[in-house]
Amino acid sequence: MPTVEAVKIEPSPAATRPDGSARSYTVRTLGCQMNVHDSERMSGSLEAAGYVAAESPDDADVYVINTCAVRENAANKLYGNLGMLAAVKREREGMQIAVGGCLAQKDQGEIVDKAPWVDVVFGTHNMGSLPALLERARHNAEAQVEILESLEVFPSTLPTKRDSASSGWVSISVGCNNTCTFCIVPSLRGKEKDRRPGDILAEVQALVDDGAIEVTLLGQNVNTYGVEFGDRQAFGKLLRAMGEIEGLERVRFTSPHPAAFTDDVIAAMAETPNVMPSLHMPLQSGSDTVLKAMRRSYRSKKFLGILDAVRERIPGAAITTDIIVGFPGETDADFEDTLRVVEASRFASAFTFQYSVRPGTPAATMPDQIPKAVVQERYERLAALQERLSLEENQAQIGETVEVLVQGHEGRKDGATRRLSGRAADNRLVHFAIPDGGEEPRPGDMVTTTVTAAAPHFVIADDTARYAVRRTRAGDAWDRRQADSCGAPAPAASGGGRAVNLGLPTLRIGQ
Repeated sequence: MPTVEAVKIEPSPAATRPDGSARSYTVRTLGCQMNVHDSERMSGSLEAAGYVAAESPDDADVYVINTCAVRENAANKLYGNLGMLAAVKREREGMQIAVGGCLAQKDQGEIVDKAPWVDVVFGTHNMGSLPALLERARHNAEAQVEILESLEVFPSTLPTKRDSASSGWVSISVGCNNTCTFCIVPSLRGKEKDRRPGDILAEVQALVDDGAIEVTLLGQNVNTYGVEFGDRQAFGKLLRAMGEIEGLERVRFTSPHPAAFTDDVIAAMAETPNVMPSLHMPLQSGSDTVLKAMRRSYRSKKFLGILDAVRERIPGAAITTDIIVGFPGETDADFEDTLRVVEASRFASAFTFQYSVRPGTPAATMPDQIPKAVVQERYERLAALQERLSLEENQAQIGETVEVLVQGHEGRKDGATRRLSGRAADNRLVHFAIPDGGEEPRPGDMVTTTVTAAAPHFVIADDTARYAVRRTRAGDAWDRRQADSCGAPAPAASGGGRAVNLGLPTLRIGQ
């Protein structure tokens, strides 16, 4: 299998304090899964340059905010955070603040105008420049703003610090060729650029060699993968290739576009055992009139047909979605269409958003902007409907035996119930009990248990009669991280590496 040539990050003098110790950093992520993945690249680049993760965000010498520009509240959140950080910086000599991501790409120098205490602003196309920009800002004693208009290096060639030993994000493409009228992402991340299949498979293999058993494939429109090199069935082929990787137990992907969702992808999902029975399919609106105004190149009938086809081939698949309420021109009848489609779709869950004007998008200047009070009322009705559907869908799981991938960050053990948390194959959040005297799993291990109760956003598994733990390579990798963080490195599994992949320098993962 080919290897990916990694971008080399040089050690930075700015990563060292006057006493010779390493300066610390923290990265705060606002926004989508793509941003979460980008933050792992930022962390990896900083550690390759010599920085170390702060034990607490409050103690960091370098505070990085990875921003989102999709919704208005993301911008408000950024400037609110920067306002609080200003007071912290005044009290901490040498502290630096960096802002990256989509809002940085959009607002550029405006961020420093509004918050002159920011040291570095960098965009979506030059994440690997962060260590050099911090060094330059420190040397020149002035803010550095560097925004590239095209991709400098593919993000997946940058060093990476993965948050999880068991699961990893793998970007298969960046950018978007669609022109949705509400979305500013194409202007911030550019046209779609696809990675070669061999590079993707090499990164997945490196993750698996390192102990991961779950991978999520990422793309702005993940199922249009292959458009750049002229293979419209490339995504289905990639899913099937995932099934050939020994030790890879779970494969997920997000987010596909309904207009490009083809039968070969459904077949690949159904016929590849490690592709999980879960699908996130953005609806945005159930009204064909609104979908046309959004420039979404599908209609509600096609959308519902895709769901029927998926459920026919993959019974029990859990389907989630995104919905925007209050798009300009949305009438009461349009909104009723959305409620009708949501009822018919029976989503396991939905991310529902109130439309907000994003300057620079066609929708921002459309007539018939909807009054806030009307949007709020519709939003509450939609949320109530989806809460009912989510509860009903979760209640249908009661009595089912599920295999849960234990995740250390999903929830903590309760003293009375001894519950831990993780994700079932269909990506439902499961809080499960450990029987008295039962083996306690590690993050990354698999637990078999039975669902006993349900709420709209999770299920509970307190019946311990079928409780069983399967120790996994991912659990072993978690043990190694814990041992390393205590200063006593543990041997890696045979054929495995440490927490940084693709031939990059080994980084210390523990804190």
